[in-house]
Amino acid sequence: MRNLTLLTDLYQLTMGQGYFNEGRHEEIAVFDVFFRPNALITYSVAAGMEQVADYLEQLQFSEEDIAYLRSLGCFTEEFLAYLARLRFTGDVTSVREGEIVFPYEPILSVKAPMIQAQLVETAILTFVNHQTLIATKASKIVDEAGPTVMEFGLRRAQGADAGIYGARAAIIGGCAGTSNVYAGKLFGVPVSGTMAHSWVMNFPDELTAFRAYAKSFPEGCLLLVDTYDTLRSGVPNAIRVFRELRAAGREPKGIRLDSGDLAYLSKEARKMLDDAGFPNAIICASGDLDENSIASLKAQGAKIDTWGVGTKLITSADLPALGGVYKLAAVFENGREIPKIKLSDTTEKITNPGEKEVYRIYDKKTEKALADYIVRAGETIDERQPLEIFHPVETWKRMRITGFSSRKLREPLMKAGKRVRETLPLRAHAAYLAAEKKRFWEEYLRRDMPHIYKVDLSPALHALKTDMVRRGKGE
Repeated sequence: MRNLTLLTDLYQLTMGQGYFNEGRHEEIAVFDVFFRPNALITYSVAAGMEQVADYLEQLQFSEEDIAYLRSLGCFTEEFLAYLARLRFTGDVTSVREGEIVFPYEPILSVKAPMIQAQLVETAILTFVNHQTLIATKASKIVDEAGPTVMEFGLRRAQGADAGIYGARAAIIGGCAGTSNVYAGKLFGVPVSGTMAHSWVMNFPDELTAFRAYAKSFPEGCLLLVDTYDTLRSGVPNAIRVFRELRAAGREPKGIRLDSGDLAYLSKEARKMLDDAGFPNAIICASGDLDENSIASLKAQGAKIDTWGVGTKLITSADLPALGGVYKLAAVFENGREIPKIKLSDTTEKITNPGEKEVYRIYDKKTEKALADYIVRAGETIDERQPLEIFHPVETWKRMRITGFSSRKLREPLMKAGKRVRETLPLRAHAAYLAAEKKRFWEEYLRRDMPHIYKVDLSPALHALKTDMVRRGKGE
């Protein structure tokens, strides 16, 4: 496992030196990770928590790390000696991987000595922002395509780690497997792949190429049919090879389309395969697909059974950054909490102060989610009493809820620097996401013009925030 302790921004360390000089480096602080909304973010699928725990457990400056920091000329020898002994000793609370989460709610919180909590900001955001982004994109693609999506994006990913952990996140988001062999081994997930156009081009003709491939892989033979002419050459040659396989006692898997008018070509290819006696041969499509193009293809009646999605998934092409942030929520002096708030003339950038907890509220009759409710740490919800929730800014928008149940969204990930949460296989996270989606009304998760899901503050948290804003602005 790699030691990523220096995977941080320089200002985390220069602030650390400053806290050390001020004698505040052991002061306990709480930081929250959350993301803000934009036109393309309505919900997200949390991912990357496992990598956060791996990183924090391995946090340790090596001799080489200290020598490098010394060479920068920014730090005192006393501070470098402190860093050489540093280990992460804090607590981390987070949602589980595969949880559906919404803007503004803290999906992960770190409570640790100030230098530790500050140092780990950059790496935590790297893990959570990237994987949450890709898991969300995968989820939206699977919503449109169904559960037969393969992640094919490694060659287009922005680097090896993006390809590896993007594949991990895609599986959490609902993809059935990946073309990424390294990710398959590392995470124990299905891998899939057939041939490239270069295979076909490396033989005297298409038919010879298909026969050679079928000879090597008679079981599960899937042929790429668009190298030259899909309907006049590719599909007819595939059918000829499929008949030869059947005569030898084997059944083909199907064909793959990678270019052209996929709606038209898939419908024509389906007719040809059916007429030739291969109704069970699948049609796989690939080629710059995403949830929007897949929805369009399905609306056009495309006869596509499985989908290989690459570039636009692994890069989240329409939204290349989640924009998650890591903000100070509180510090503790002699065990007493002192809430902290970031103020801004932009309402959306004002943070929620203090230690917090997040509840999801469900209607007991339908078992559907109604709202998420952010409260101050230690607050509880009495399910026997009506609950009045209100918009945190437009407070006249209110709703009285009765007959509800609630659950905490977050649970401990680490205690005193040690992982306390069981490590689950990716399939378990994907299954959890699929189950949770059924607990939301379709209107909240749909691709076009979704309803805005309610994320509200308790009266106590709202009062604290309002008071701090007023005092901060000199009112």
